[in-house]
Amino acid sequence: MSRNKTTNFSIVIGLCFVACCLSALGAGQVKAGSAKDYLNAGEADIQAWRKMKFGLFVHWGPVSLKGTEIGWSRGGERRGRTGTGTIAVEIYDNLYKQFNPVKFDADEWIQLAKDAGMKYLVFTSKHHDGFSMFDSKVTDYKISNSPFKRDVVKELADACHKAGLKLGYYYSPVDWYNGDYRTENHARYIKFMHAQLREICSNYGKIDIIWFDGLGGTAQDWDSDNLFKMIRQLQPNVIINNRAGLAADHDTPEQRIGKFQNDRPWETCMTICRQWAWKPGDQMKSLTQCIQTLVKTVGGDGNLLFNVGPMPDGRIERRQVERLREMGAWLEKYGQSIYDTRGGPFKPGPWGASTYEGNRVYVHILNWSGDKLTLPAIGKRIVASSILTGGTVRVSQTAESIEIFVPQRHRQEIDTIIKLQLNGPAGDLAPAGLPSASLAHEKKARASNVYQKNRQYGPDKAVDDDPATRWATDTGTKQAWLEVDMGKTATFDRLKIVEAYDRVQEFELQYKNNSQWKTFARGTKIGDAYSKAFEPVTARQVRLNILKSTDGPTIWEFQLMAPKKASK
Repeated sequence: MSRNKTTNFSIVIGLCFVACCLSALGAGQVKAGSAKDYLNAGEADIQAWRKMKFGLFVHWGPVSLKGTEIGWSRGGERRGRTGTGTIAVEIYDNLYKQFNPVKFDADEWIQLAKDAGMKYLVFTSKHHDGFSMFDSKVTDYKISNSPFKRDVVKELADACHKAGLKLGYYYSPVDWYNGDYRTENHARYIKFMHAQLREICSNYGKIDIIWFDGLGGTAQDWDSDNLFKMIRQLQPNVIINNRAGLAADHDTPEQRIGKFQNDRPWETCMTICRQWAWKPGDQMKSLTQCIQTLVKTVGGDGNLLFNVGPMPDGRIERRQVERLREMGAWLEKYGQSIYDTRGGPFKPGPWGASTYEGNRVYVHILNWSGDKLTLPAIGKRIVASSILTGGTVRVSQTAESIEIFVPQRHRQEIDTIIKLQLNGPAGDLAPAGLPSASLAHEKKARASNVYQKNRQYGPDKAVDDDPATRWATDTGTKQAWLEVDMGKTATFDRLKIVEAYDRVQEFELQYKNNSQWKTFARGTKIGDAYSKAFEPVTARQVRLNILKSTDGPTIWEFQLMAPKKASK
């Protein structure tokens, strides 16, 4: 297909939008002044989705033959984005001619999801590379024209309906294959996209979720008003995420656990390994990481959509299968503290998270820092307590705090779960959080570089104790520094740094002494959980000096901790 250059896209899109609104693409007109109830799902459908908590995300396509990232590894122009992939367009776009996953079994996939304790599936019907994993009538670039010939989307729909698993489809409005996408012919692309979504919503029975991935596109880019109306007319109970230029039904933090948010639904999407699509030997998360990710997400009042990437023959890699079944075994024992719950009344922290249902609160202790856990006071009385994970627990409640004591021998490596019975509904309580343990919390911060000078990525985001915000630097940055001024001298002997994207290759930690920076620690890798203890340092200003990075480094959190007080 031809790939025309973009001329003046802002003007083109405006014309496209008008054209699409006039035609409505068979979805019906949006009348001026009419109530746009089709933009949001019904409350009952949203609450039913929230209760499920845990779903299976699957990224799969012909790219699995190469073991590289889906969509992003495709070479050539990315209209609307910069950069390009490592696989030449001529090779990438013809991989489907070799794609014959004869060991694909939809029933096996769905049974695995159920074994893992998952309640819904979201499958990539079309990614940014434009390849359709269903038998679309409006394109030849599809699975039914591969040697495999079968309609994967249909087989998964049938398997989900048979097994009682809720069904969702990912669809990318971005399409780097389609020659009309983001050109003067973009109106024709919108018509194509709407037609494909009409097929998905018409041909595969009941669909519970439509999951867009618009890469920052606006509602005008996709004519989302008319698109949503069509989708909800065809699938009245569907849930739609926030990536088609409209807020829709829920937020979607990616590859990170979202912040505590109980006033709007959200769902973390995250990979079990590092890559979305299958990669041979890709680094996989441990069982502890998997369970704690689920617990922290649910404790923040979100859902977790956990991704696997099947192999070229259609099977899910054995080690991923085993890990998911281990998660299912854990949920079989402790699922009462996850399913049908809400996050709170204690906000997540370094110690762990909490969930509740009715008068019951489940305290998930993931990390102990002493002989007890101290939580903030709540406006309800604890009438009973027990430990779900086995052993004994002692809970002490005062007007100032709640203290939980569990003997060392009864603490679990993954999660020690305490059940508290209150004298009234936990949902009546305002979420309570512990004071920050970081001396750097909300202190003045400076940095050598900020991504596109955008305050959203400023240095203050690394010291706000919010795992959903970050300090970021410009693409191509190899060296950078982040400096914290605590306002007065303070003594610290531990720190924690959480890095995004694993780019840092060499760094040093410094404090200012007599106007000179002095190095007190060095390292070659930060990653997503760097922590270090050292001899006490007393200083007012502290700096993370990044000496070498593969690309623009970015930091979620930078925390400094005071020495622990000796127990009496």
